[in-house]
Amino acid sequence: MSDSKIEDKSAAIAAATTADGAAAPPKTEKELEKERKKAEKLAKFQAKEAKKKAAAAKSEAKKAKEPAASPAPAAAPVAQFVDKTVPGEKKILVSLDDPALKAYNPHIVESSWYDWWKKEGLFEPEFTEDGKIKPEGHFVVPAPPPNVTGALHIGHALTIAIQDSLIRFNRMRGKTTLFIPGFDHAGISTQSVVEKMLWNKNKITRHDLGREKFVDTVWEWKEEYHERIRKQVERLGASYDWSKEAFTLDDKRSKAVVEAFVRFFDDGTIYRANRLVNWCVALNTTLSNLEVENKDIAGRTQLSVPGYKEPVEFGVITSFAYPLEGSDEKIVVATTRPETMFGDTGIAVHPEDPRYKHLHGKFALHPFLDRKIPIITDSEAVDMEFGTGAVKITPSHDPNDYQTGKRHNLEFINIMNDDGTLNENAGDFNGVKRFDARKLVIEKLKEKELFIDQQENPMTIPFCTKSGDVIEPIMKPQWWVSQKEQAIEAIKAVKDGKITIVPKTSENEFFHWVNNIQDWCISRQLWWGHRCPVYFVNRENSTEEQQDRSDASNWVAGRDLEEAQKKAEAKFPNVKFTLEQDEDVLDTWFSAGLWPLTTLEWPNTKSVDLKNFYPMSLLETGWDILFFWVVRMIMMCMKLSGEVPFTEVFCHSLIRDAQGRKMSKSLGNVIDPLDVIAGIPLQGLHDKLRQGNLDPRETKKAEEGQKISFPNGIPECGTDALRFALCAYTTGGRDINLDIYRIEGYRKFCNKIYQATKFALMRLGDDYVPPASGNPSGKESLVEKWILHKLSTASKIATEALDKRDFLEATNVIYNFWLYEFCDIYIENSKYLILEGTPEEKLSAQNTLYTCLSSALELIHPFMPFITEELWQRLPRRPNDTTKSIVKASYPSLQAFDLEAESAYNLILEVVKGARSLLAQYGILKNATIIVQAADSKTYKIVADQEASILSLVKAAAKLEVTDSTTAPSGSVTSVISPECSVFVVVRGLVDFDAEIAKAQQKIEKTEKQKQSLEKSMSVKDYEIKVRKDVQESNTKRLENFNAEIAGLEATIANFQRLKLD
Repeated sequence: MSDSKIEDKSAAIAAATTADGAAAPPKTEKELEKERKKAEKLAKFQAKEAKKKAAAAKSEAKKAKEPAASPAPAAAPVAQFVDKTVPGEKKILVSLDDPALKAYNPHIVESSWYDWWKKEGLFEPEFTEDGKIKPEGHFVVPAPPPNVTGALHIGHALTIAIQDSLIRFNRMRGKTTLFIPGFDHAGISTQSVVEKMLWNKNKITRHDLGREKFVDTVWEWKEEYHERIRKQVERLGASYDWSKEAFTLDDKRSKAVVEAFVRFFDDGTIYRANRLVNWCVALNTTLSNLEVENKDIAGRTQLSVPGYKEPVEFGVITSFAYPLEGSDEKIVVATTRPETMFGDTGIAVHPEDPRYKHLHGKFALHPFLDRKIPIITDSEAVDMEFGTGAVKITPSHDPNDYQTGKRHNLEFINIMNDDGTLNENAGDFNGVKRFDARKLVIEKLKEKELFIDQQENPMTIPFCTKSGDVIEPIMKPQWWVSQKEQAIEAIKAVKDGKITIVPKTSENEFFHWVNNIQDWCISRQLWWGHRCPVYFVNRENSTEEQQDRSDASNWVAGRDLEEAQKKAEAKFPNVKFTLEQDEDVLDTWFSAGLWPLTTLEWPNTKSVDLKNFYPMSLLETGWDILFFWVVRMIMMCMKLSGEVPFTEVFCHSLIRDAQGRKMSKSLGNVIDPLDVIAGIPLQGLHDKLRQGNLDPRETKKAEEGQKISFPNGIPECGTDALRFALCAYTTGGRDINLDIYRIEGYRKFCNKIYQATKFALMRLGDDYVPPASGNPSGKESLVEKWILHKLSTASKIATEALDKRDFLEATNVIYNFWLYEFCDIYIENSKYLILEGTPEEKLSAQNTLYTCLSSALELIHPFMPFITEELWQRLPRRPNDTTKSIVKASYPSLQAFDLEAESAYNLILEVVKGARSLLAQYGILKNATIIVQAADSKTYKIVADQEASILSLVKAAAKLEVTDSTTAPSGSVTSVISPECSVFVVVRGLVDFDAEIAKAQQKIEKTEKQKQSLEKSMSVKDYEIKVRKDVQESNTKRLENFNAEIAGLEATIANFQRLKLD
């Protein structure tokens, strides 16, 4: 007997005795073999560890004797990829075998292409030989011009992604396309930024420079930032025709603005009126409603206001009394703005309020001014149940009071200077700053025993979005545009279908807003912008009325001074006068409202572009500026041209962060699209915050927000992934909750496209020449017919979806085709055809691979322009195909529909799915046998013919059998595919039934314990009374889950026991 056998026997004897000395049941040969192997492994491990220790000791001893060695040289850095392409030249394509090109790298892939596209004129509209629009039609989109005030934000990226996808899609369909780029001078924003810059750098104001020099400074600043934004736009891949770039303040646009103003002035559309406006004290200008942000506060709140060292209190309503004329009686009113009492010219009560009927027609006395204030009755302005039922009326400083003042012909008294100080109409308070006056008024009211009380009061405060100042409603003579007649025409155009607005919610909002439209104030007290082309006529020996600058009859409009002079001479013959141009500039939205016309060179009626491209096809923008911009374009352009400016309006969603919060610098969740494209660490995000103009407290809060939103910074995703994600997010809803990690997921999708193309090129080989057409030859295998049908279907759905502006459907179908049909199925399936098929099968599979690959790249190109160009350029061209760029390739429209092939191959995929599921369930990784039972001859033939296809997709299977027997194969498990087809996997010999039963029993024991513990807690006294309902529901659900788990495990044991006996 050998030594090893003696050792085995001793181990067996030792194992046969239990710890208490009692004899244990004898172990099986299998158990003994297991223990022997375990002992051998342990011995080997111990020997290895002993050897390591000995070597280590020897090494330490050697080190002690030898002098310290010099450090090993650092590993040579991996060579970085360098794009050697000359800017504007076609990109030099490096071999995909280059180590730098092993994996998808957006920085490498996206380099050089844009400059080449531009230089080749690929974005310019294409006409027929005789210079006409192509027979396929035209598609024209004017880009909403971004402000030249800084960097683009993620909302701009969304706009570009949507618009450029549609432009590229229509260009590939053979249409004459025009995508017009442009930039907005952004009057108030730009002037505000430059003024801050001047103060921070040189401690000077615009007034120190003077108007001309200040405007020159702004132009210099504009050139720098305009170029920066232009580069950002190019980085996003926008296929603009840069030869038609427009700027709202350039010569062509300026002439158009003057032309529009003069026409509107001469026909009475523009008029002069002294009305209430939004006044920003800090910027000293009127604002549009868009530049005012209303913030709600719940009650007493201290807020920082520009120009005040101490915070100002808001959210408080102050009650005070007005003494009545000829009486000891007082009338109590309440206000959140006590300083406006100097402008009070009425006190309103409800006509039916019994408390005040005796005061109708009486007067109150102003405590600080020599003024009598009439008590008026007004059921519209007064709610008897609210407060005291008496309301102070300040017509010149409150929108509601303005209307009340008009109804009752009250006096309109302006109490405020442009700098926010009270004026001479405030008596002794003249020169006091408005919020200082607030506190002072309350003190003086207390002295006169007229102060009643103060209470917390929820309120809405209007803020200037540019300066953060609190908006002051003030009466000012300004230029206004009459809107009612234009609104009627705009409504008719939409109702008649000349313009469609999607989604429907935006169309409903359009009607609501236009039906309630108010006249538009276009005057701005700025220096940067289009100066109003209107002149005040200073007549010699003029009367006070003739000197009234609020009266439009004392003004003339002219395209230049010479024309204004002639108009003034005709209007005031034989009168000596001088002309004085209005200092104000026009609201930025005035020039923006002319955008569809001015970008096509209106008012030049001979313009070829105007003839070819007006009206435009699509206006795409965020729903938030539907009213401020889109409506004005429709109204102004229709009035000036007689035609609608575009035939379709598509309103996209607004982007919020992953938590659904509005993006704000102070929250630290604002996303720069270039940071998503290139990636940025968290510290880099912090550094960018500090370069802004947030105060230190806001910066700290924003940094905390960044830590929450981007704990690891923003990963490098690339332009293509960003664009695709933004389009996939476009569902027609109001908001997009943007998750950076979803964009990163699409970067992985880009890598899948990249690797699939590399693999396909390898399978095609260097000598492959594609056929002249992508149409089927008729000799395709089933999987080829199936994938060509899927390609045809995907192309059809994507085309229809983009035509309907259904970006979610378009991106979904393309994503699914690439990932789950082309990559996961056809590429895997084609391997055996190309490597093991007959020469005819190999060529057919290669041709289908080429057709699908080139078409799939073309299909996704509108969303992912860079990676598709990079990979498409590496494909061989079909004979006689001279297309130089995927930009000009035809959008896929293959008509290889084959429902029979789809149905047949779907059966194969169901067989594969069933087999994979069984193999995974039983942990079988190799050498499996699959048996397919077919109940009819058609199913039998399909499965039998596709044996190689099935085995290529089921990696763990080594053998496939097809049978028409209805008896289940012994030692197998099954998955029913359909009444005609079942899949079996033989598990005997591949699965240890006893071990699996033991595992299941252990799980049952563990689950039973958990179940018993839960049942015990649920059986306590007064459980239904003492325990919360949500906890009871949770416990009941857990109990159901435990029972289901036990039942499933028991079924598994029964199945294994059956298989043991089978």
